[in-house]
Amino acid sequence: MSAVKSYAAVDLGASSGRVMVGRVGPDSLELAEAHRFPNRPVRVPEGLRWDVLGLYAGVLDGLRAAGQVDSVGIDSWAVDYGLLDADGALLGNPVHYRDPRTEGVAEKVWATVPAAELYAATGLQYAPFNTLYQLTAARSTAQLAQARRLLLMPDLLTYWLTGEQGTELTNASTTQLIDPGTRDWAYDVASRLGIDLGLFAPLRRPGDPAGLLRDEVLEETGLTWPVPVTAVGSHDTASAVAAVPASDERFAYICTGTWSLAGLELDAPVLTEESRAANFTNELGLDDTVRYLRNIMGLWLLQECVRAWGETDLGALLLEASKAPALRSVVDAGDAAFLAPGRMPERIAEACRGTGQPVPGTPAEVTRCILDSLALAHRKAVQDAQRLAGHAVDVVHVVGGGTRNALLCQLTADACGLPVVSGPTEAAALGNVLVQARAHGLVGDLPGMRRLLVNTQPLTRYEPRGGTERWRAAQARLAGT
Repeated sequence: MSAVKSYAAVDLGASSGRVMVGRVGPDSLELAEAHRFPNRPVRVPEGLRWDVLGLYAGVLDGLRAAGQVDSVGIDSWAVDYGLLDADGALLGNPVHYRDPRTEGVAEKVWATVPAAELYAATGLQYAPFNTLYQLTAARSTAQLAQARRLLLMPDLLTYWLTGEQGTELTNASTTQLIDPGTRDWAYDVASRLGIDLGLFAPLRRPGDPAGLLRDEVLEETGLTWPVPVTAVGSHDTASAVAAVPASDERFAYICTGTWSLAGLELDAPVLTEESRAANFTNELGLDDTVRYLRNIMGLWLLQECVRAWGETDLGALLLEASKAPALRSVVDAGDAAFLAPGRMPERIAEACRGTGQPVPGTPAEVTRCILDSLALAHRKAVQDAQRLAGHAVDVVHVVGGGTRNALLCQLTADACGLPVVSGPTEAAALGNVLVQARAHGLVGDLPGMRRLLVNTQPLTRYEPRGGTERWRAAQARLAGT
C-alpha cells in the first residue's frame, strides 16, 4: 500500500471555486489545482442569489479533472444555506449573504433576546447576515414554511454528492445558534426566537465520515467506487486556520481574501461584555479550539474598485500604490457601509471627505488608502484580541489570497510592530486536505499538521519597519481622538 495518498479539496470562495488535489505522505505535502471556476451570484427580481447549480457543476468538473482520489472534502464561506422539501429537493437558489433582506432584522431579534444575552449564549459578533438573522427575515416566507431540512452550503453539496445529510460543526458555529462552550446547539436562544432546530441535520465534527460518492456521481466523474467524503473544517476559515504554520501558541493569524479575519486561536471562548462591544466573534475550530476573531472587510474593497475601473494591471497598480504617500487617508475597513457591491471608489472618497481627510484621486491613491486602512484594521484587531483574551503573541501569520499582496503583508508588519509570516496561499485547501489525511491516519495532531506545513510550504517573513507611532496616530485620527 502506498504511503502517499491523494485527497480532493473542494474550496469554494465568494468569487471563485476550486478543486485542489493534495498528495500527502508522512513527510510530504503537495498541492495542485485540478480545476478552478467562477462563482457568480445572480440578481433576480426577489434579490441576490447564489448559482448553486453552477457551483455543483464546477465541483463535478473538478472531481473529473482530479482523477482517482482517496477522499473528498468540501469547505466554503459561512452562514448561507439551502432549504429542502420533504422529498429532499432544493427549494430555490440559496440567498446571498449580501442580499438586503436582513436590514433592520437584528433589532427585532434583540427585542426578544437582548444583544448582550445573545452574545453570552453564542459568542458571535454582530453581523447582519448571520444565519440567525436570515432565518428571522425568512420567517413568513412560503419557502421556509415548506422546508423540512436546512443545509449549510458545504453540507448541501455533500448531500448531492453522497445522499447523506449532516451539519458540520465549525460552519454551524457561524449560524449564531451554537453554544461555543458546549459545542452543541443553543437550545434556549432557538426556542425563544421560534427557530426550529429540527430543520438542521445532525452535527458532524471535522474528520467524521460524510458518506460515499453516489453511483451517479461516480459515473459522471469517472471515479471508481468507493470514494469516501470526509467532513473537514467546512467553514473555509476553520480550514485556513488549521493550516496556519505556527510553531507554538503565541501567534495571531489573518486569513486574507475577500474578507480579512484577524484573531487568535484559543482553548475557550471569550464571552465578556467588553468582547461583545469590540465585535469579536467566537467560532469553533479544529480539536476543540476557538477562533477568536474580528471580521474586516478585506480585499473586497480593492476587488470592487478594480471592477469599477475596468481592465487593470494589478501588479503595476500595486507598484504605484507602494510609491504613494503613506497613511495620507484611511477609512474604517470594518464599516458595514462598504458591505454592498457597487461604486466603491466613490464610497471610499466620500468616507475620506466625511472625516476631513484628503480625498484619494487616482487608482494608485485609492489602492494605497485601502491597503493602509486594512493594515490599520489588522493592527487594531491583533491588539484588541490580545488584550481581551489575555493572550500575548510574538508573530502574525497571514494566510490565504492576500499573501500574494506583498505590500499588504509588509504594511501589516509595520502596523502591528510584529514580524509577519506570509503563507500558505491556499491555506483553506491545505487545511481541508490535512483533515482528510488525518482521518485516514497519515498525519497526527494539530501541531503535527503544522510542522508538516512548515517543512513543506514556501513561507515569506516580513520584519516591521519604521516604528508604530505613525500608525498609532492614524488610528487616533480615524477614531476622531
